[in-house]
Amino acid sequence: MSDMNTKDFMIGTLIGGIVGAASALLLAPKKGKELRSDISEGAQSAYDRTATWTNSAYERGSDWANVAKEKSSNIAQTVTDQSNQVVEKVKEATSSVKSDVDETKKSAEELADDLADELQHSGEEIKESVRQEVEDLQTSIQEEEKNQS
Repeated sequence: MSDMNTKDFMIGTLIGGIVGAASALLLAPKKGKELRSDISEGAQSAYDRTATWTNSAYERGSDWANVAKEKSSNIAQTVTDQSNQVVEKVKEATSSVKSDVDETKKSAEELADDLADELQHSGEEIKESVRQEVEDLQTSIQEEEKNQS
């Protein structure tokens, strides 16, 4: 019975009740007028019970729909709030990374400038050293030519 759907059980109970009531009325030994009156009362009773069950089912369905709507609204709000928090964290992380990149870029530019200055300074020293060696070499060649002559 645990596998049976409640809706199917209710429909089966309703149909069984109607068939049982109709069978009892038709098989009971009564006069025609009494039989018609009993059938009419039975039909009215079945109609009333069906209307009651229908109203009850409608009210319960409305209650469940309201509960589901409220819960889904709460879930939607929670998801929206959490999504906004994630977006803010991503924005913070992005700005932090951008700041780090900017600092690294600035530091690299400063290092490049320092290296260029150092190379220029070293280049001047090398240039001066080569010039001095060339002059020394020219002087020594001239002296050697004088000595040979």
